[in-house]
Amino acid sequence: MPITNIEKLEEILSRPSEELINTMTALEGDIVILGVGGKIGPSLARMAKRATDAAGKKRRVIGVSRFTDGNLEAELQSAGIETIRCDLLERRELEALPDAPNVVFMAGMKFGSSENHSLTWALNSYLPGEVCQKYSRSRIVIFSTGNIYGLTPLAYGGAVETDIPNPIGEYAVSALGRERIFEHFSRTSGLLAAICRLNYAAELRYGVLVDIAEKVMKGEAVDLSMGNANVIFQGDANNIILRTFEHVSSPPFIINITGPETLSVRRVAEQFGQLMNKEVKFCGTESADGILNNSQLSHSLFGYPRVSIYQLITWTAGWIMQGGVRLGKSTHFETRHGQY
Repeated sequence: MPITNIEKLEEILSRPSEELINTMTALEGDIVILGVGGKIGPSLARMAKRATDAAGKKRRVIGVSRFTDGNLEAELQSAGIETIRCDLLERRELEALPDAPNVVFMAGMKFGSSENHSLTWALNSYLPGEVCQKYSRSRIVIFSTGNIYGLTPLAYGGAVETDIPNPIGEYAVSALGRERIFEHFSRTSGLLAAICRLNYAAELRYGVLVDIAEKVMKGEAVDLSMGNANVIFQGDANNIILRTFEHVSSPPFIINITGPETLSVRRVAEQFGQLMNKEVKFCGTESADGILNNSQLSHSLFGYPRVSIYQLITWTAGWIMQGGVRLGKSTHFETRHGQY
């Protein structure tokens, strides 16, 4: 069935699995989501709330953000999520946040990082230390990125969690800094944490597939410089990330989160061309490496995504053709020099 409106999309993005409901049944205490105002945060918060309600638990789900989007705060509140306006880099505001045994750390900076290096490092590497001290007794699930691995040969089948990081560019290096700070506090103070290396979440308003589909729809050339990519439906990523509360540990539990396929950008573009009845143009040449993750560990623990890539491509094509709203935030997945 096609997705034709925002309400249906939001419902699917925040729909908890039975396994997540079980996780929320066993989990004790409130959940604070730091940096809830990004692309993924709102649907993750709604999913946590829906899973909590389905589990019959009395739990506060609290979303923390500066809330620069004027409508988002009211939308979250209408879904039963408490909201707190906070600049996390302001120590007094951070310290004033309520304590909670469960924290999701989503704050960070990627896009625009090459234009403001100091803020990138402050958010990605300095802030984690402040959060570790504020929430030293909490379980913390941390959003990270597959960019910390750098370029991996296609023949390797994607980076695995035990590979030595080789980040390219200040964003990726600062993201590794985020991980190392959480690891330091986990090793020295027993902080229980899980680091989720996500690569790449997608829904119908943004993501790698939207970037490709928009090019095809407009008759623009699809760049093949990064010839392959990993993608997972954002709703599936949310389910897995919230379930990692089951696995927090000291030192941190580390897990790659993405779909099982290594997608060919060329083949995906051609599939969009067929669905949209559009001629497909290309520029550049595929390379023998890319930002690629191997998510076998995730699949062994949590199963395969509920939404297949075929389904996601079909949904995306329909959404783009009907003029569905987009966030206007390109992933820049084709970037090889690490500058965002």
